[in-house]
Amino acid sequence: MLLFREKGPADWLPKVLADLPAVLVDHAHLERKAATTALNLEKYRDLYPRVEELNAIAIEELQHFQLVLDLLKRRGIPFSQPHPSPWISGLMKSVRNGQRHQVIDHLICCSLIEGRSCEKFQILARELEPIDAELAKFYASLVESEGNHYATYLLMARGIDPVETDQRLDFYLDLDAKTIRESNPLPMLH
Repeated sequence: MLLFREKGPADWLPKVLADLPAVLVDHAHLERKAATTALNLEKYRDLYPRVEELNAIAIEELQHFQLVLDLLKRRGIPFSQPHPSPWISGLMKSVRNGQRHQVIDHLICCSLIEGRSCEKFQILARELEPIDAELAKFYASLVESEGNHYATYLLMARGIDPVETDQRLDFYLDLDAKTIRESNPLPMLH
């Protein structure tokens, strides 16, 4: 169950449906970043016992990256420059310094990113069905994985310090609600 306190902006879906090639390029970059993030989390001492789980997430994210690259190639869409997400940047700017605080915040941010992906992939799977059945099926195929990553990252944080995690999760859910309402003119997943 996703914990979000705010729905995405009303203009998000029309914007992404109007420029699916840009969304697919953005999606490719997000999958690549998700893979490198899973590997980067392995630097935290508190996550040493979870390295195999993080590797599995990284591998799965790389597989998703390849799937999106294949879609781009089949559709004749060039892989191009990424655009930073104001929403992701807004979350990540609040990650605190200090080994234990930093890992908990980082895991919560990862969890929320995966959760928003799960939410948006469900919407795209439903809304693309009459427009682009291949893409609808593709997004539907990713929903479970994104939901699992959402839960895994949150459980990892709670495994380190459940009280701190719940306090920070409350902070980040408020930040997510505030940041998700900010306008983003680009057709992006996040």
